[in-house]
Amino acid sequence: MTTTSMGLDVVEASRLLFAAGVMSHSGHGNISARADGDRFVLTSTGMIANLTTEDLAVVGMDGDVLEGELGPENAEIVAMHSVVYRARPDVGGIVHTHSPSATAFALALQPLPCRSEALLRFGQAGPVPVVPWGPRGSDVSVRGIATVLASAPTTNAVLLANHGLLAFGADPVAAARLVVAIEDSAEAELAAARIGGGVEFPAGALDSVRASMARVRR
Repeated sequence: MTTTSMGLDVVEASRLLFAAGVMSHSGHGNISARADGDRFVLTSTGMIANLTTEDLAVVGMDGDVLEGELGPENAEIVAMHSVVYRARPDVGGIVHTHSPSATAFALALQPLPCRSEALLRFGQAGPVPVVPWGPRGSDVSVRGIATVLASAPTTNAVLLANHGLLAFGADPVAAARLVVAIEDSAEAELAAARIGGGVEFPAGALDSVRASMARVRR
C-alpha cells in the first residue's frame, strides 16, 4: 500500500469520527497509518477536522520527519504511536481522541468494562485498561503504554490517565470504528450507573458473537 492510499485511509478515519459525533468540542486528535519499514503516516497537527492528504507527514519510528511537515504539537506524540507499532506488529492504524465519555473513565482512572456487544464486535473483548499518567509524549507516558500493552497483549485500546483514548486496529478506519464503539459504550456505562450499573456478559458471549458474525460472512 502506498503512502498516498494510507493517507486517504487517515482522511476517511477522520471523517468517520466527526460524522459519528465522538470528538471533543476542540476536535483535537491524531491519526496514523503504518507504512512499509519503520515509517508511518501521521496527521501533522492536532486539529483533524476537515482533514486532507496535505495535512499529513511521513515519519520514522525514531521521530525523523521523512516527508511533509510536522507541527510541534504533534512532533511530541510520535513516540506514542511508534510504541504501539513496535509492540503490536498486527496494528496498521492508530487513533487518539479526547472523546468525552471515554475520557471520563480516563480522568477517573477507571478501566472501561467490556459490557457492550459493540466492543466484542469491534475486537475489544476485555476491559480497556488505563495507562498511568505521564506528560504528553514523554518517556514516562510511552513506557507506561508499553507496560500496559505487555500486560494486556490482546487489548486494542488504552485509556491515557487524565488525558484521553488511544485505539488501534488493522488500519485507521478500523481504529476509528473502535473509537466509536468505545465512546458509545462509555456513554452507556455512565448512563447505566444511574440505574444500578452495567452487568457482565454471560459466559461464552464472545464465542457466540464470533459464531454469529461467521455465519453472516459465509
